[in-house]
Amino acid sequence: MVTHWLIFIAAAYLAGSISFALLIGKMRGVDIRKHGSGNVGATNAGRVLGRKWGILCFVLDVAKGALPVAIAGVVMDVTSRADLGAEAWWWLGVAVAAVVGHMFPVWLKFKGGKGVATGLGVLLGFWPLLTLAAVVAAVVWIAMMLAFRIVSLASMIASMTLPPAVAIIGRMRGSEWADLLPFLIVTATLAGLVVIRHRSNVKRLLAGEEPTVGQAKAHDHMPPAGDSTPSTPSNTAHELDAIEADDATASGSQRTQA
Repeated sequence: MVTHWLIFIAAAYLAGSISFALLIGKMRGVDIRKHGSGNVGATNAGRVLGRKWGILCFVLDVAKGALPVAIAGVVMDVTSRADLGAEAWWWLGVAVAAVVGHMFPVWLKFKGGKGVATGLGVLLGFWPLLTLAAVVAAVVWIAMMLAFRIVSLASMIASMTLPPAVAIIGRMRGSEWADLLPFLIVTATLAGLVVIRHRSNVKRLLAGEEPTVGQAKAHDHMPPAGDSTPSTPSNTAHELDAIEADDATASGSQRTQA
C-alpha cells in the first residue's frame, strides 16, 4: 500500500514538472523565460504568446494537477470514503507533489511557475470537499479580477480563502475537526507557497507597479518606433530581442564616445 502511494507521489511530481508554457513557447519559436515576466506559467504565456495560448497553457496546467490526484483516488479506492484516516495524508501528498513539481521542476533547475493553475487542478481532483472549496476560491478570483484586474493579487487572495472554505464546507457536511485537519494543513501550505512564489509581485504591488490585465509591461507587445505593423505573439519575441540588441549597441557607443 505504501509503495503504491509513493509511486503515485513520484508520478504526480513528474507530471507537475512538465512546463507546458515553455513547451508551447518553444513550438512558437519563443523562449518565454526570456520575455515578459520570465515566468513559465499561463499568465506569462498569454502575455508573450497571445491569449489563446495562455488559455491552452492554463487548461493543461490544471489538468496536470487534477489527473494525478483523481487517478490516485480511484485506484487506491479513497474517493468515496469518509473515514480516510492516515490515507488522507498520502492522497494529499499526491496533490502537494504535483504543485511542487510545477513550482520546482527538476528539468528547469527547479525554477518553475507559481502554482496557481496546478493548485486549482489538484483541488478539483478531491471530490467533493476540496472541489467545492476550489469553486469558492474561483469565485473569489473572478471577483478580485473584476474589481482590480490584477492577476497576482486575485491569485493570492483566492488561495488564502481555501483553508476557511474547507473548514466551513467540511463542518456543514458534518465532518469532525480531526478529519478536516489534514486538508486544512495542506491547503494552508499550498496558499503559503502561492504567496511566497508571488513575492516579486507583492513588491510591485506595494510600489504601484504591478500591471493590470490589458496593460502591457514596459516593452511587452510593443513594436519598434515607426513600424505600424501589428505585433503578433511570434514576432513579439524577435522584436524584444531587437530592442535589447539596440540598447546594448547604444550603450556600447556611449562608452566609446566617453
